Amino acid sequence: MKPSYLRIRDELNRMIEDKQLEVGVRLPSEYEMASRFNVSRETFRAAVKLLEQEGKLLVKHGVGTFIIKPLESIPSSLEKLQSLTSMIRWAGLREGEMKETIRLIKSDTECAKALNLSEGAEVVVIERVRTADSEPVAVTVTIMDAESEAGCLVKKRQHLEGSLFTMLEEELGIFIVRADTEIRVPEGEDPHLSLLQLKNPTPVILLKQIHYDERNVPVFYAYDYLRNDIFSFRVRRERQDM
Repeated sequence: MKPSYLRIRDELNRMIEDKQLEVGVRLPSEYEMASRFNVSRETFRAAVKLLEQEGKLLVKHGVGTFIIKPLESIPSSLEKLQSLTSMIRWAGLREGEMKETIRLIKSDTECAKALNLSEGAEVVVIERVRTADSEPVAVTVTIMDAESEAGCLVKKRQHLEGSLFTMLEEELGIFIVRADTEIRVPEGEDPHLSLLQLKNPTPVILLKQIHYDERNVPVFYAYDYLRNDIFSFRVRRERQDM
């Protein structure tokens, strides 16, 4: 089941899109809105925070919370967390997979730190070559604690298909809601590049990402190798000194 604050965010979004809440309107008090949705004020506040981050609400402390007109969305914005499956389908391409391996290894220092594990703890590694219209466009290396709910599910299934986000939501009720992302250029001798079967000099970007659930618990660490001729990302930057 989707967490309450995400459900409220979705409902407020619907009301804004349906013009039930017009631009410029001030929302009723936090107490009234929390009562309307039958949740705590903290839960309602979390939903408002998400919509504020999306540029749909303006919170003026001591004055109120107002509906504002959002800016045009940025295609493939790094601020928007979505699965690779969604990214490929959003581009109008047919998502598929060429190769998959699942294995157990001992964690190194980097992934142990990312997942809050002891170095040497057992982890599940899922390596997938993802395709768009049957052409390899991405390699994903996903690492998770072998003893976690997610890790145990992967060990039991021994096969993945489509979105890992969706599998975790539907089978375990785990919602990935945020990620810390580092953007890198992979080194030329990185063995994962050969899996993309690049015939011409094609730039590849590497996203190293720690994915968290709604409790801020790290669920998995990922290395995503993406062909830059297929995937491009933009970021909207805002001043912080005002």
